Amino acid sequence: MGSCPPAHRRSISPLSRRTTRAQTGGTPSSPSTRTLTIAVKDNICTSFLPTTCSSRALSSFHPPYDATCVSLLLTHGAHIIGKTNLDEFGMGSFGVHSVHGPVRNPRDRERVPGGSSSGSAAAVAGGLCDVALGSDTGGSIRLPASYSQVLGLKPSYGLISRYGLISYADSLDTIGLLARDFSALRETFGIIAKEDEKDATCAPAEVRAEMRHRTEERAYGLSELKAGASGLRIGIPAEYFPAELGPCSIQPLRHALSVLHSLGATLVPVSLPATKYALSAYYVLASAEASSNLARYDGVRYGWRAPLEEGERGDTAARYAKTRSAAFGEEVQRRLLLGTYALTADAFDNYYLQAQKVRQMVKHDLDSIFRAPNVLNFPPNVNSSEPSQCIPLRPELDSGVDVILHPTAIGPAPLLEDVREGRGSPLDAYVQDVLSVPASLAGLPALNIPVPVNADVRAEGGEGTEGGVGVSVVGQWGWDEMVLNVGELIYEATRR
Repeated sequence: MGSCPPAHRRSISPLSRRTTRAQTGGTPSSPSTRTLTIAVKDNICTSFLPTTCSSRALSSFHPPYDATCVSLLLTHGAHIIGKTNLDEFGMGSFGVHSVHGPVRNPRDRERVPGGSSSGSAAAVAGGLCDVALGSDTGGSIRLPASYSQVLGLKPSYGLISRYGLISYADSLDTIGLLARDFSALRETFGIIAKEDEKDATCAPAEVRAEMRHRTEERAYGLSELKAGASGLRIGIPAEYFPAELGPCSIQPLRHALSVLHSLGATLVPVSLPATKYALSAYYVLASAEASSNLARYDGVRYGWRAPLEEGERGDTAARYAKTRSAAFGEEVQRRLLLGTYALTADAFDNYYLQAQKVRQMVKHDLDSIFRAPNVLNFPPNVNSSEPSQCIPLRPELDSGVDVILHPTAIGPAPLLEDVREGRGSPLDAYVQDVLSVPASLAGLPALNIPVPVNADVRAEGGEGTEGGVGVSVVGQWGWDEMVLNVGELIYEATRR
């Protein structure tokens, strides 16, 4: 399937490794009732395995440290089976832009598994592991989770430390999880969702305390979702239904909404007018940040270096250009050029600053429809364990929604041959993210749930659409537990 490059396959057992003590700063804590098998996306640093980002630029890179999330998993007795393939530096939607070759979808080997966490999704769908670590910048967990028909969680930005994640776009990158079942997903999330002083963007203790206060004070209580959905308000955003949506995208959502309504949930139409600008803003911002972050790969300080001819020696600019041209694939080069242009003096005001304004509009739209306030918009009370009194709550139970639901992708997984041959519009790969980037721009938690489709939809969609397209649940910042509860309710109810 191409999910795990050969050099990256190595089993790290919690019971037979001397290296773990050095990696985690002591002896492993008592493992849980079961040993989780974990695959790690190859842009997350591991001291005991190479980390290449599926790029020639880092083909010989062996990190001297573990990412915080990896250290936490090892400390809790997890069994890391190896590293997974991805689109180079996380840039891609289909899992084909890798120096190791493309990844195939275990559900249908003629189709792509989605990207950029393609290998992580394939490893979970193929039964190689319980959970796979991935990273999500604009949909890189949710899209492959949808195509591969597994669970995919992009947590709230800042809940999981990014220390040890090789950067693509710092303000968007989020470490997340792909899993086969909710038990493993919840257990792993509980292990790695910890504050970390090594990551300045990781939410501090007082913000996490404020978040817990707000989630616990919901009148109906999160635990009651196990029995039904009475009191739950589900938002259905009108802007998330573009003309390109096919039956394989719409029917699973209708099924999920019908089930939730029958369980007592209230369905509420909502409008997010800035959504139509989100995709354009995302690619400007992500590419600009990538242009800055990937400038370090020059072949001088570390990483792969292109050999020079005799006449090229002494020309520093030529050395940089030759190394970077040979080290980066076409997709990475395309985005670096776009990002570099967006940061030039001539384009900065018209593109980069405008994209930042659109990002704030997207955040405002989403904050305005949720019942819960966004705790990041208010200063936490650092001198008290009590919740901040300056956060205005919405006392009216009929004001706002708890979560929104929408299709994860605009269609089923494309054929690998079509992607390789470049059939269709050159923009098809970028349009795939149109439904997932708003949550990334706002830093909100989002979960893909595979929902079965009926025989009529499968017949209309053709081969490779047996599982349809997943349904995404999006919640307010910090309401990851609510998102997981609603997702689990949908998952179980649609399979009865």
